[in-house]
Amino acid sequence: MKLNKDAQKIIDESPNKVALEAALEQTSGLLEEQGIQPTELQLTILINHVNEMIKRSIAGEKMSGVDPVMFEEVSKEALTIADKVVQHIGNLPQDEMYVLSIHFEAARQNEV
Repeated sequence: MKLNKDAQKIIDESPNKVALEAALEQTSGLLEEQGIQPTELQLTILINHVNEMIKRSIAGEKMSGVDPVMFEEVSKEALTIADKVVQHIGNLPQDEMYVLSIHFEAARQNEV
């Protein structure tokens, strides 16, 4: 993953830098397997989201519930990647998967 200065700054300033880098390494591999290439902006937003997910995981915070029906149009590939990232981070509700999947679905559309 080629990171711009904003993305690198999020990583460098994260209090959970090691966990964030590990999650991003896993995410990068999953995206590569599916041939999904996020734009620089998409990647920066994704990194920020994953960083916030790690903070919630550590603090034991839960995001507001989401309605899975709202995500019916999201591809199986995007949901699978999101589920694996959520499982990797741990201590997060399944709702996180749905919200995270939007990043991967948007990046999937780049090739179209």
